[in-house]
Amino acid sequence: MPSPPEPPTVPGLHAEYVRRWEQTRTLELLRELLTVGAQVGPSVARRAALSHSELSALELLLERQAGPADLARSLGVTSAASSGIVDRLEARGHVVREPDVQDRRRVRVVLTESGREDVLGHLMPMFLALQELDASFSEQERAVVDRYLEGAIAAVSRLL
Repeated sequence: MPSPPEPPTVPGLHAEYVRRWEQTRTLELLRELLTVGAQVGPSVARRAALSHSELSALELLLERQAGPADLARSLGVTSAASSGIVDRLEARGHVVREPDVQDRRRVRVVLTESGREDVLGHLMPMFLALQELDASFSEQERAVVDRYLEGAIAAVSRLL
């Protein structure tokens, strides 16, 4: 069995804290999940012949409607870049621009069935495998997993 990795080194971090760092199997698996999870978006984007930003826009539009400016903020790009992303997705038939029913001066970007199928077609095998895994746990086991994942999300979110 390989030796556990060295604790993280952070300038100014008290040496006692570093000595107390213990890399458990659970923490190793969580780190691996974060690493693999970070690779999913770029991998799916490549298979779908999309840029990572285009895929991120489609994923966002799966969750909610947005205008080009909303997409720009969510994707962390300029309005011009967001407009280019929407243009490319529209050219592929994945989105359409429609007037906002609440405010006719605004435009909203709407995911088409083609866009939905492209994203979900690539992600569905993962979703089904995760659903099967989830179904294999008892309610008590799921409660422990939920508590752990909620805590892990809170810890990782501190970096955002």
